[in-house]
Amino acid sequence: MNRIKFGIIGLGRIGPRHAAHIVANESAELTAICDIDEQKAKPFADQSLRFYTDYQAMLQAGDLDVVSVCTPNYLHAAMCIRSLSKGYHTICEKPMATKSEDCNKMISAALDAQKQLFVVKQNRYNPPVAAVKKLLEEGRLGKVYQVSINCFWNRNENYYLSSDWKGKKEKDGGCLYTQCSHFVDIMYYLFGNVNCLSGIVKNVGHGQLIEFEDSGSFLLESEDGAIINFNFSTCTFEQNMEGSITIIAEKGTVKIGGQYLNTIDYQKIENYEIENLKDGALCNDYGDYKGSMSNHDKVIENVINTIQGKARNATNGLQGMKVVQIIESMYKAAKRD
Repeated sequence: MNRIKFGIIGLGRIGPRHAAHIVANESAELTAICDIDEQKAKPFADQSLRFYTDYQAMLQAGDLDVVSVCTPNYLHAAMCIRSLSKGYHTICEKPMATKSEDCNKMISAALDAQKQLFVVKQNRYNPPVAAVKKLLEEGRLGKVYQVSINCFWNRNENYYLSSDWKGKKEKDGGCLYTQCSHFVDIMYYLFGNVNCLSGIVKNVGHGQLIEFEDSGSFLLESEDGAIINFNFSTCTFEQNMEGSITIIAEKGTVKIGGQYLNTIDYQKIENYEIENLKDGALCNDYGDYKGSMSNHDKVIENVINTIQGKARNATNGLQGMKVVQIIESMYKAAKRD
């Protein structure tokens, strides 16, 4: 069987991660890469790849099956729509977009082109998340009473000064889009639709460095009536502290913890114990800061299996749009200092 040919747009922080997993997959072939900075091509010099500084030129050249869009948040929608319209299956890094109306346009473009749109939600593959999802699907926890979600990370001055889009409202979108979108996704993945009742956001520690909040707290309710507290900060001292979800339910209490939803920190479940979890992937380590778990190998595997008819799209455009809609509702409900 012919290998599936991939191209990547954007070689900043996450693009090379996509590249590594594409190259490592025997059913895939990395064919073309694109970045406006020619220096970003140097790590790929020993590979026979076509390099472009204009993404439209790469799309026009063809000889691709799949395009990964790994550019800053504000570019996702336009680039994905263009890729889809040119006839390529398209992978969109998180967040899918910073406006749900743009998500709608992306979904329409995929339908018109009859191509798959994949939205990266790699934390769904974390072993503790998968184990708790199974608990909920099997009803082992009974009725969920209350949920506490915490994302307490550090994003320092160097992080925001490292690019011309981070911290800018129109280009970045805000902490819920860039740092917390995976946590919003896991909230939706585990508990379904939610209603945001209230919230407050503040910029308490970054001053003029950013154009939006660095801390916030929200009160939400699931369709089944569970109370959900969602708290975040990018002000933890010097390093990331915690990424966690605590579930208090009728038949059990469980906490997914660690810094990146990568451990089971507490469990007390009626006649059941989560055990023998596989080791999770390492977090995305960018040197001066760390991000979510690096399960992009599983993302790429799902893309390939879906295209080959062996699986279904695990995180399609509708799911990506739902996360953006929840984020929009949270910001709409938030009081600002």
